[in-house]
Amino acid sequence: MKSLNKLGGKHGIGRVDLVENRFVGMKSRGVYETPGGTILMQAHRQVESLTLDREVLHLRDGFIPKYAELVYNGFWFAPEREMLQAMVDESQKFVTGTVRLKLYKGNIITCGRKSQFSLYDDKIASMEGVKSWYNQSDATGFIRLNGLRLRARKLAQGGPKV
Repeated sequence: MKSLNKLGGKHGIGRVDLVENRFVGMKSRGVYETPGGTILMQAHRQVESLTLDREVLHLRDGFIPKYAELVYNGFWFAPEREMLQAMVDESQKFVTGTVRLKLYKGNIITCGRKSQFSLYDDKIASMEGVKSWYNQSDATGFIRLNGLRLRARKLAQGGPKV
């Protein structure tokens, strides 16, 4: 962390000036420098982008603000924080890998990432040029099914049949 703080500090990484809403109801201003933490968080998010399923990421992104609020307000030992911690721990079981980053003028630029638990697989994700599990003709039915509720709504509201 000391090395990352020094390196990130040289590049202006992790400077935050914010107005906060305190638990007691007042606003306060804080200026923080967290270069090492900012770099680690960026790297971690990049590994998560490879290893976490879309729905797990959405769920995690939904409860993390509550987790942060509990910690910020001093409720580390609260049962609700412990419950959220169990969800965080479960989501992170396969989040491991390597990330290459460049630091430049306050920016963190991702140059590469890999993980033995990566969910990205070109045999699934490739849409052209490579034989893959993805069949473009499957999209027609998928799109039609996803649009069904919208067509039904339009008809119910007196619109033209689509």
